[in-house]
Amino acid sequence: MAAPKILVVDDQPINVQLLKRKLEREGMNVATAYSGREALDLVAKDKPDLILLDVMMPDMDGIEVCQRIQADRDTKSIPVIFITARTSKEGKIEGLGVGAVDYITKPIDLDETLARVQTQLRFVAINRELIDLQRRLGESRRAATIGAVTQGIAHNLNNLLGVVIGYVDLIKAYHDKPELVKKNAQSLEDAVNRIVSIIKQLTNLVVKNKPPVMRATVPQIVDGGVRRYQTEFRIDQPVTIVNPAGDLALETNYEVIEDALAKLLINAWESYGDAPDDQRPITIRTEVTDKGEDGKHLLIHVEDKGRGIDAEVKDHVFEPFISSKHTVGVGMGLTIARHSIRNLGGEVSLSDNAGGGAIATIRHPLERKGRS
Repeated sequence: MAAPKILVVDDQPINVQLLKRKLEREGMNVATAYSGREALDLVAKDKPDLILLDVMMPDMDGIEVCQRIQADRDTKSIPVIFITARTSKEGKIEGLGVGAVDYITKPIDLDETLARVQTQLRFVAINRELIDLQRRLGESRRAATIGAVTQGIAHNLNNLLGVVIGYVDLIKAYHDKPELVKKNAQSLEDAVNRIVSIIKQLTNLVVKNKPPVMRATVPQIVDGGVRRYQTEFRIDQPVTIVNPAGDLALETNYEVIEDALAKLLINAWESYGDAPDDQRPITIRTEVTDKGEDGKHLLIHVEDKGRGIDAEVKDHVFEPFISSKHTVGVGMGLTIARHSIRNLGGEVSLSDNAGGGAIATIRHPLERKGRS
């Protein structure tokens, strides 16, 4: 295991040498600096594991040095222990307030300093272990997701190919009966379109580049999503639209957001199970919200009064092929919708509807970074 790297910063050479000798006896690598600017150069170059930093220095004091270290994304995680002659509560609070993890008062007690350094180094080691664990967990989750997607693809495509072969056999068997041939041919086409849809969705999943954006109004987006939903899924039942956002325009990819909205609409439609078509009310409601530093966002809510979110899949509804339905070729609609909207800088969420059913929400930024 590599020896920890410590940076000692003090404008008093005697203090620096005492600390350096003490820490090196404990097997630590010690670098030294005698000013704030020299310290910042060494921090940027060597990335020490911990910094012992004197507060009172000419030109640039320890408070400013610590603030600059904290302001840099590459160095802000390095723990800083202040060395200070201040014994007042206010002085200590000031040091801790700018990001220091501990403080040592002068005159320096070398044994106490060593104990505090060793404690912070243990914290650093624990934090690195946690980061490594999170990384490995992330890799495991990605591997599990790939496995789930692969298994889901194989299952769905195998089922659909079985359907295709079945209808081909029926067409052959009833080749002399035009009506049955026509009916089976239509079912065959539907199954093939399902296969094409799965392949297209998988393509969308692996594309990470942000799609090109253009100007579109809220009515254009909503109307386009409803048309696509009704056309692709052959649904004639109207959707109620409540649009307080009015003719507001935003920069988006019209094709992407329209497709995502269509997927949320068919998810709402299918939540009614076997209910008659005229007993499946779906409402689209828009609003504009201001999330502080995140800026303004357009919210498009798709509300239904169906069976709601199944408890069994509530925590996994956006994972590939998670579905409470038993229809062949389903289970990726919500996954694709969320992935697509995230590529536009937004989000898709699902929540319970207070009146029964569920609410799926597209959250899309109205102001893009770099634009007024």
